[in-house]
Amino acid sequence: MKKTMTLNLTAREMEVLEELAAKKDLSKTATMKLALRLLQAVDAKVRMGGKLYVEDEETKDKSELVLL
Repeated sequence: MKKTMTLNLTAREMEVLEELAAKKDLSKTATMKLALRLLQAVDAKVRMGGKLYVEDEETKDKSELVLL
């Protein structure tokens, strides 16, 4: 069963959502659903003691992403 909600975003947040949706060729709804699935997956890994890193392709420097 689908449920509907209203989401209040700042102008900047809406701009980011629209940019991401356009880059990924997705609707804004699909982009938000993707973001939720990504957050859920990352949160599950962190809860199990995992860490999330981003690596610079050129320098191989790694930075840990921290979820609040």
